[in-house]
Amino acid sequence: MNKIKENTLKQILHAVVKNVYRSNINQNFRKIVFRRKILAFLRKNLIGDNCDYEKNEVLGYLEKNPLSMLPYEFTQKYKPDTVLVYTDKDCRMKYVMHENKRLYFSPAWKEKRIKEYYTMSLTEQDIASPHRYEYENFEVNDGDVVVDIGVAEGNFALSVVERAKKIYLFETEEDWVLALKKTFEPWREKVVIVNKFVSDHNTENEICLDDYFEDQEINFMKVDVEGAEMEVLQGARELLSNQKKLKIAICTYHKQNDAEIINSYLETNRFQTTFSKGYVICFWDRKLSAPWLRKGLIRATCKAIE
Repeated sequence: MNKIKENTLKQILHAVVKNVYRSNINQNFRKIVFRRKILAFLRKNLIGDNCDYEKNEVLGYLEKNPLSMLPYEFTQKYKPDTVLVYTDKDCRMKYVMHENKRLYFSPAWKEKRIKEYYTMSLTEQDIASPHRYEYENFEVNDGDVVVDIGVAEGNFALSVVERAKKIYLFETEEDWVLALKKTFEPWREKVVIVNKFVSDHNTENEICLDDYFEDQEINFMKVDVEGAEMEVLQGARELLSNQKKLKIAICTYHKQNDAEIINSYLETNRFQTTFSKGYVICFWDRKLSAPWLRKGLIRATCKAIE
């Protein structure tokens, strides 16, 4: 390698490292600032008749701990160092054992990243988490048709795959799709992977649920799509109105007003709704503002199920 190319590569590497360092510094600073603002807001507002148990729990956690997406003590029991990562000798892909089943990750992912990501996945689905999809009397039943929108690594779908009659996985990230194909290979006869965005209109890369499923019955739908949840629902008007037995677990924390907007939309479409217990703090969202705490998700059920 000549000297000019070597210097150029060093400059590029230095710039990348510098940008990563700055990004980490900025995020840490933002978390410190948000923590102070949230603490001040909660201390001011949680008095007298406004005393809210769930918000008080967050206040108690933040007074003793750094800012966290899930501001609860239960998160302390999940540690990346306890996660065991294996390598499949046949395909050379890494995986973890999730409920005694192999959960694969992108070949590009290092072991440290897998451990940290899987730890967060477990934390989010803890029984006490505001991000948990299934809950008491709100579960995937034997023989259900499941629609998982925003699958990522597929931990939820893998948890319910043996109960479900059919599962549709909607995921667009190519690295995830590659891993999902390997994860669900033992159940390929009942798992369909759809590499398209779910939206409120159809294009080459987008699909409406109304058009994809038409008159087909589905029983459980999980929606976690980084702020595009309303577009998913608006593209499923007919589907929602025609279902007789449908449960929907849909995230509401990605945008400031999603909880109210999504809840209103579902209630208008004859669903009974319940928010998960607790709150999520989206410290990465630059638009985060008072009242700072966002509800994690809604569990909705067709009123016709009663």
